[in-house]
Amino acid sequence: MTQYLISFGAHAMDHVPDEDAPAVARAARAAVQEAINAGVYVSAGGLENQPASIVATDGAVTDGPYPQAIGGFTLVDVPSREEALRWAAKIAVACRCAQEVRAIGADPELDAMRRHLRATRITLLESVGWWRGRRAATERFCRAL
Repeated sequence: MTQYLISFGAHAMDHVPDEDAPAVARAARAAVQEAINAGVYVSAGGLENQPASIVATDGAVTDGPYPQAIGGFTLVDVPSREEALRWAAKIAVACRCAQEVRAIGADPELDAMRRHLRATRITLLESVGWWRGRRAATERFCRAL
């Protein structure tokens, strides 16, 4: 499977009237819940409208610019670009703005680390008996963590 970044620009939702914001938020949460239920959700969120903090290689921290590139994102783990585009379409409808889709480059070592972490979570849940009769749900839950 490949992870895909689904994102929208910092000002992509500026056209949404304030009175519609609660409905858009509910629709966005529903789309994320659907991704969680499908077992493809990795992460999602919106960037706060505040300056970025820039951390230099020597550890020095300075204030950076306000976000101009990404306003919000969803990260999904799906078997194909076509599947990522289907999720982006659902998110576009929910957020009322176009979505950009990009594959995240594969790193076999990081993928192995992630599989090991997921297996460890499942083993831990099995050891406390949490998963009884819920193997598929447990695997979806661990993927979402």
